[in-house]
Amino acid sequence: MRPEHKKVPAFPPGPHLDSDCRGAASVLARVGDKWSVFVIMMLGDGPKRFNEIKRMINGISQRMLTLTLRGLERDGLVTRTVFPTIPPRVDYELTDLGRGLSTPVKALGKWAIEHQPEIQRARTKFDARNSEA
Repeated sequence: MRPEHKKVPAFPPGPHLDSDCRGAASVLARVGDKWSVFVIMMLGDGPKRFNEIKRMINGISQRMLTLTLRGLERDGLVTRTVFPTIPPRVDYELTDLGRGLSTPVKALGKWAIEHQPEIQRARTKFDARNSEA
């Protein structure tokens, strides 16, 4: 470690509640999950049917999409509406809470797409450096 890395700024001490950390970790685990991010991005422009979402998200299995939608619904980010038709039609849509999350999620997705080349170069450089050791 170089000397300039020894002085790391710290946040001032404040009240710390373990329950706050666990609650935040639970929420971040949901919204940080790659499939949840994709689903939120796909629902950002309006309601979609299950198979429509599945076609839009390359590589997601039917089971994983079901589990992801169920988790997002449980967290109040997505609503599931069943229409009494034959066969039944089911639409998924972001709630107000989900739409509020959609903006930062889209920004994160845009950032990831824009910076893919830089990240790939960094990975290649890192892997080459570590394969020599």
